[in-house]
Amino acid sequence: MDYQALLERIAADVAPLVGSGTPAEYIPALASVDRDRFGIAVADLDGKVYGTGDWEHPFSTQSVTKVFALALALSLGGDDLWDRVGREPSGNPFNSLVQLEYENGIPRNPFINAGALVVTDRLLTLTGDASSELLEFLRAESGNPDIAFDPEVAASESEHGDRNAALAHFMASYGTIANPVPALLEDYFWQCSIEMSCADLALAARFLARHGLRADGTRLLSRSEAKQVNAVMLTCGTYDAAGEFAYRVGLPGKSGVGGGIVAVVPGRCTLCVWSPGLDRHGNSVAGMAALDRFTTLTGLSVF
Repeated sequence: MDYQALLERIAADVAPLVGSGTPAEYIPALASVDRDRFGIAVADLDGKVYGTGDWEHPFSTQSVTKVFALALALSLGGDDLWDRVGREPSGNPFNSLVQLEYENGIPRNPFINAGALVVTDRLLTLTGDASSELLEFLRAESGNPDIAFDPEVAASESEHGDRNAALAHFMASYGTIANPVPALLEDYFWQCSIEMSCADLALAARFLARHGLRADGTRLLSRSEAKQVNAVMLTCGTYDAAGEFAYRVGLPGKSGVGGGIVAVVPGRCTLCVWSPGLDRHGNSVAGMAALDRFTTLTGLSVF
């Protein structure tokens, strides 16, 4: 397949949508990002990367990192994680407190904020430094040693993180959180501040297309675990619009309010698209359209 020509066609097709939507204004450090940016990249199983637009420009990964944190927590700690977090779509906004009270402090899935806090808490217990462990993993899988945290974004999230603090304290009251809440929140905000490009993220996610195999050929996850992570991405990876994403794109995917979306074609390739303008669910408007065009033009989906 001529990925380069395909990506250039997709970029042209979705160009009218670039700039629509609204950046994540509730995080001040992200509010001023240029909404006219657009990049898309594909990495094949052998690590060859194709891209167009702003595909090499670093951006704030935000919730996209939740996929990698989940994979690391499973690889280091096994299935015990699932005792404290579910695997079902939430149907509510990603920062909602509502379901936690009804469901005794157990988040619906690992990709809403409450669930991601549980995953980070587990990774903190297993490693002692969840955000640094995640950063080193992303550097290794992408082959880019320059990937780094953005201190301005981390500080901005911390200063405006009252809802996440409320989620963490509420779950701690049920015994769902093992570490001190301030230490957990610090790790979580640093994790969300990691900057990567579309090329970096497409390469880093290849282990999900390679059935659990890392870039160096060692095994991170079993085939069954890789299947499970992909399944949760498909059903829960795009907030309360996961059904729409499955309908339009038909691939496991994980979005972030920085405007990035990672998607996986198991056994074939991984993609990342970035455009900062978000819809009301927190997903990139142009990014969703671009992934829709990719699966429509190629016929590559899990269905």
